[in-house]
Amino acid sequence: MLIAKLAGAAALLAILTAAAPAQAAKLTDPQIAHIAYTAGVIDVEAAKLALKKSKNKEVIAFATNMVRDHEAVNQKALALVKKLKVTPEDNDVSKGLVKQADTQRATMAALEGSAFDKAYVDNEVAYHKTVDGALETTLIPDASNGELKSLLQTGLKIFQGHEQHAEHLAGTLK
Repeated sequence: MLIAKLAGAAALLAILTAAAPAQAAKLTDPQIAHIAYTAGVIDVEAAKLALKKSKNKEVIAFATNMVRDHEAVNQKALALVKKLKVTPEDNDVSKGLVKQADTQRATMAALEGSAFDKAYVDNEVAYHKTVDGALETTLIPDASNGELKSLLQTGLKIFQGHEQHAEHLAGTLK
């Protein structure tokens, strides 16, 4: 399981960091908006799976927070792109994120009980580390619109808190 988790995190990191040069020197704001929105949707879907499968009160509380926070940030993102009259643009990075998330979610869906809880929380730690790193090193620096950049920075602060919460929770699960 640890190997699968690490492989998933490594694949996600490769998607987020290597795809930018493949698409040109820099991601565009519509691409960044789509990547950020997609990353949020992926985490909401994982959290909803946890809400269906977990019986652990702490895992359920964490998953509930993930749904609330990621949906709120995504609503702000949708409002911003509407205000700016920008259409988010699907791209290799967002497509790769979806493909990797589908694989990881299928793996987790096959688990039950404490094995599921551990896999979900470990995935959340790895996912937030990767997404937070991508926000810091690629998405925020590449964003040219000040409002988009500000929203991404706000999201990063929230998601760093998620990462810390997930790390703490992971330390309590067996």
